[in-house]
Amino acid sequence: MTIHPLHTLPDSTQAGLSTPYDSVWATAGVPTAEPVGLERVMLAEDKLYVVLAVVLIIWAGVLVFLFRNDRRLARLERRLEQGTPSD
Repeated sequence: MTIHPLHTLPDSTQAGLSTPYDSVWATAGVPTAEPVGLERVMLAEDKLYVVLAVVLIIWAGVLVFLFRNDRRLARLERRLEQGTPSD
């Protein structure tokens, strides 16, 4: 008994769309670059300073947000007081 396939599967040695990718990843390792500048600090073993910097940036943003909203609210309150007649 002979089984005949309906279609032939492409051979992996034939050139196709995946051939360039196969040859790159099969023969070479993952390319890595030496970290420079801020990357070296962020990828360091001691992450305490990175976490501290992120937390300080978040707190600074919250304080700026509150300060700006307080000034806007004070400006609106002054405008409302000036616009309404006092009895």
